[in-house]
Amino acid sequence: MVQQVTNGIKISVASKFEGTSYRDEQLNFVFSYQVTIENQSNNTVQLLERRWNIFDSLNQTEIVEGPGVIGKKPILKSGETHTYKSHCLLTSPIGAMSGYYRMVNFSSSNMFKVYIPTFQLMVPCIFN
Repeated sequence: MVQQVTNGIKISVASKFEGTSYRDEQLNFVFSYQVTIENQSNNTVQLLERRWNIFDSLNQTEIVEGPGVIGKKPILKSGETHTYKSHCLLTSPIGAMSGYYRMVNFSSSNMFKVYIPTFQLMVPCIFN
């Protein structure tokens, strides 16, 4: 698990190899990841947008941007957490993800970025 705190918001991410699948006659490696967002600040915040940088060792980095996470824009009061699980497909057994969430502080109405630490996506037996 990797963790990082930005502006009082702690991001924890754990990833897991889930197996392989075929899409458009191409073998893909399926990875899940679980993200926990913990508001360690004294303010109420809301997650508005996300940006992911998905690095696949056989392809270019893919950028994924959009509103919220898995269809939600969670509001977190001080001390609250929000956990969600998602997945990605890679064409290689090795990759990584990083990015950020764009959030708003309800007290000041200021927008700010919360960085998601880089985490590895790796098939466990790749180095055996």
